[in-house]
Amino acid sequence: MAAQDSVVQQEILTAGGHHMDPPIVNLQLAQDIFDVCRSMSLWPMTFGLACCAIEMMATGMARFDMARFGAEVFRPSPRQSDVMIVAGTVTKKMAPAVVRLYEQMPGPKWVIAMGNCAISGGPFKIKDNYNVIEGVDTLIPVDVYVPGCPPRPEGLLEGFFELQRLITGKRWWPVAAEVEGK
Repeated sequence: MAAQDSVVQQEILTAGGHHMDPPIVNLQLAQDIFDVCRSMSLWPMTFGLACCAIEMMATGMARFDMARFGAEVFRPSPRQSDVMIVAGTVTKKMAPAVVRLYEQMPGPKWVIAMGNCAISGGPFKIKDNYNVIEGVDTLIPVDVYVPGCPPRPEGLLEGFFELQRLITGKRWWPVAAEVEGK
């Protein structure tokens, strides 16, 4: 029993600050391959709170088609997803549900705050409004922020590209070219 007490488990955190169990054997090449596979198969949770959820749904439709970039399947359960997109206004009444859903997700897991309401309270951040959470990052750790009111689907795609960069350390998709004449 004394030998087991002397073993100290090291806490491992991902780039986003999330807890992961330590690997039995750490092979960097295998870890890099796993990271690329994870970044190319992100499964977001079906979770929308306000008007930003409409733009999130549009990102999955044919015109923007997030499936091309590895985030195809919106999962109906937090236990089957690894990305939570907080799209919209988080109220104090909804905050425990957001935290519970985040805690039910398996690791490694990531969070995208989509829209000004999720990032900072948005237009509802006024003196007399006591019910709006001023930033979902006060409840759960956020990895990527997508600003806008509401942000365009291209903005959410850029958020996914940034999340893939955070996971692998490399941007896999080219940067959009500037349109001349604007």
